[in-house]
Amino acid sequence: MIITITMNPAIDRCVSVEKMTPEKKMRCVQESLEVGGGGINVSKAIKELGGLSYAIFPSGGENGRYFEEILADKDIPHTAIKVASNTRENLTVVETASNLEYRFVMPGHELSSTEFDRCFSTIVMLSPLADIMVVSGSTPKGVPDDFYLRLAEVARKSNALLVIDASGKSLKLALEAGTYLLKPNLSELASLVNKENVDEEEVKAIGQDIIGKGQCKMLVVSLGKRGAILLADGVYEEIEAPPVQRVSTVGAGDSMVAGMVWMLQQKKSFSEVARFGVACGTAATLNSGTQLFHKRDVYKLYKLVKTKELKL
Repeated sequence: MIITITMNPAIDRCVSVEKMTPEKKMRCVQESLEVGGGGINVSKAIKELGGLSYAIFPSGGENGRYFEEILADKDIPHTAIKVASNTRENLTVVETASNLEYRFVMPGHELSSTEFDRCFSTIVMLSPLADIMVVSGSTPKGVPDDFYLRLAEVARKSNALLVIDASGKSLKLALEAGTYLLKPNLSELASLVNKENVDEEEVKAIGQDIIGKGQCKMLVVSLGKRGAILLADGVYEEIEAPPVQRVSTVGAGDSMVAGMVWMLQQKKSFSEVARFGVACGTAATLNSGTQLFHKRDVYKLYKLVKTKELKL
């Protein structure tokens, strides 16, 4: 069983306008609505691949009810923890004249201590069922700094692989307990090691240090449209994404995580896991708005992903 944890779910609304112009009414077209948030997107992507996951998330208000209805329609098993505040809504605007995306991301309402405790208790209750636990996306106010650390301890007790796609102070604490897979980009990796910036040449040393300390088993550093760098026990590779005509990057990171989790469940090699993740992330960029990828595109692109072994 794959369990996904989304502490800050969102209704993702996407519209198009011809041109973004300040202080004028902009007539929107092509409106689409989807449910999202890191872990939710991972569950949706795993469903598209033919797999099964169980989603856990807080849910409140009219948006929360709509959210749960959509997940039920998609046949994604879930537990929604009831909270007082309305589930947040994000907005993506595509300017058709330039094909640029403008993303307006809401912070989400604060969780009370009682609401957070209910969320965490639900995770603990379901953790014995998990082979893989995925926590992805932002956290709203009210989620304590040691949340990921506590999750790492729960995963360890359940013998579950913990996959984290997050950043900031909470992630640093989680590394103290150890995780299985981390997927930062270069900026997030820099923050993790208290640097302003890191370049690709520094990834090897940083990754070897993190893995050597037992803080993770597998580090996949996302390079966006170029692919990723993989570091694991005895493995150091550059994963090159195939060139495509990108339509939208919304959900590409979550799609990459889903692909890797899917292959982890199939007990594939480190290299296969990373390559398939890059294929899923790339496939997501072929679709507009809040859509993720299509399975057929993933397998076509997977055959085109190139791997270059680097010297450890």
